[in-house]
Amino acid sequence: MRSAVIVQTRLALTLLLALPAFWAHADIWECVDESGNKRFTNIQSEAKGCKLLNVAPVNTLPSGAKPRGKTAEAPKNFPKVDSETQKRRDNDRRRILEQELANEQKLLDQARKALSEQESMRLGSERNYQRVLERLEPYKKQVRLHEDNVANLKRELAGTK
Repeated sequence: MRSAVIVQTRLALTLLLALPAFWAHADIWECVDESGNKRFTNIQSEAKGCKLLNVAPVNTLPSGAKPRGKTAEAPKNFPKVDSETQKRRDNDRRRILEQELANEQKLLDQARKALSEQESMRLGSERNYQRVLERLEPYKKQVRLHEDNVANLKRELAGTK
């Protein structure tokens, strides 16, 4: 019995907190002063002589979702690329990404080497553990940066044709 009351209380509280979202709407006015400066407001009493903007609701799709219905088509005079040119561009893009990946891999190896050198130095010279961590942090950040770059480049290469 008690758990049912708790569930009902939570449900009522959730509904009570969610209700204001249904009424959340604000008109927006655009005001231009004598100097040509624009100001936007949602307070009606401040909007005398201002133009009411027609703001459509935001249209969003979840990540990876494809829009339903008709998709936008390119204009008739939009430049087209022949398949051979596109293949050349794709190959150039792949080559550039592979070069960037190789360079980033070298930088990652160098950063790892510098970090390991700093870690080996700490064993004998530093007694304060917090200072050791502070001294090593920039080296660890460099390693993380290059690891992220390598992962992103690999993901980008996987998506090429």
